[in-house]
Amino acid sequence: MATETVAAEAAGAAHEAGSAGMPQLDFSTFPNQIFWLVVTLVVIYLILSRISLPRIGAVLAERKGAITNDLAAAEELKQKAVAAEQAYNDALARARVEAAKIVAEARAEIQKDLDAEMAKADAAIAAKAAESEGRIAEIRAGAMEAVTSVAMDTARELVAALGGTADAAGVNAAVSARLKG
Repeated sequence: MATETVAAEAAGAAHEAGSAGMPQLDFSTFPNQIFWLVVTLVVIYLILSRISLPRIGAVLAERKGAITNDLAAAEELKQKAVAAEQAYNDALARARVEAAKIVAEARAEIQKDLDAEMAKADAAIAAKAAESEGRIAEIRAGAMEAVTSVAMDTARELVAALGGTADAAGVNAAVSARLKG
């Protein structure tokens, strides 16, 4: 029995809750709910339009200004970088021209020194060659005299060995004629 009483009370409570239903769907409270809905929407609109949206707009405007300033600064820095690169390239070109000029001057100076040293060496070689030719001429002359002397002595000895008498003038004339060709 006690279980029946508890079950009956639970069924009665469920029936009362079911008849009341959801408070949002109770037509008797619609005007009150609509009033508070309008009040809430007006308050939210006023908060958003007077406080939140101006702050958000200010932040957006500040960000847009910062971005615009950053873009302008970046463009200015880019132009400075391009100008610096151009100045660097110009300086590099001038340095290359200057280096080529210095190299050309050094080559010319070295060539001048080389030409002077070559002229000195050529003069020294020519002097040594002339001296050597003089010595060669002396040696030839000495050799010619020695050949003539040897040829005359040999001719005298041959004539004497063959049993004849040779006069010095005849032997000299015969050897001189034979040496001339």
